Amino acid sequence: MFLGTHHPRLDDKGRLTLPAKYRDALAGGLMVTKGQDHCLYVFPRAEFEQMARKVAEAPFTNEAVRAYQRYLFSGTDEQRPDGQGRVLIAPELRRYAGLTKECVVIGAINRLEIWDAQAWQRYMDEHEQRYAETREEVFPGLF
Repeated sequence: MFLGTHHPRLDDKGRLTLPAKYRDALAGGLMVTKGQDHCLYVFPRAEFEQMARKVAEAPFTNEAVRAYQRYLFSGTDEQRPDGQGRVLIAPELRRYAGLTKECVVIGAINRLEIWDAQAWQRYMDEHEQRYAETREEVFPGLF
């Protein structure tokens, strides 16, 4: 399970050092893809393959399904962390997420998300109140 917030830097070659606590879970390979809200999703390879099978089962005769499949799979890059836990973030993915040197990596249960640090702060500022307001609506009686 991926949890927490980390603040790695993107180096001049476009590499990002993954948090050490996640490296074992990602050692077998990982998939970096465009996420929603202009962040990047990082899935362990096995998790991505499981998700890909479900996406592939959707009827490709549906225009929305084809568009989703094209967008998801064309924007995915397979990586294997190097000995220092770094992965290369492809230029297209860096542009999509607006990544600069300062990044934020958050755990999101089954995936990591990579955000530009300023974009993450804006997102948190915009959504903090909504988080507080919708907790009971989304999970009635849980808290």
